[in-house]
Amino acid sequence: MKKMLIVAAALLFAAPAWAQHDHHKGPNGGPVEDVAGVHVEMVASGKTVTFNVFDESNKPLPTSGFSGAALLISGSERETLPLTAAGTALKAESKSEIAKGASVSLTLKTADGKTGQAKFKP
Repeated sequence: MKKMLIVAAALLFAAPAWAQHDHHKGPNGGPVEDVAGVHVEMVASGKTVTFNVFDESNKPLPTSGFSGAALLISGSERETLPLTAAGTALKAESKSEIAKGASVSLTLKTADGKTGQAKFKP
């Protein structure tokens, strides 16, 4: 009985920590991560990868002054994609179609100089 209470208490206190790492979908259906003080949603379509940028209240942010790169990893293939600011998003083009099982690592620098990294799966 005592063991069951300890396990229940541990699960109860661990639940908030699990909730903090719950990755949600953005307004365009892509995964969202916190990077350098902003929310970033990744959407991959064909050869294009788009990172939509939002503030803390999930309003789109202009990406003027932002810079970064994405590392696309698919199997043994690796490709570094420089990002270009486009309105409220950062975009890049791959040499080939972005596979569903690919991994995308984002390195981002905001207009105010904050930097960060995040990993996404399309």
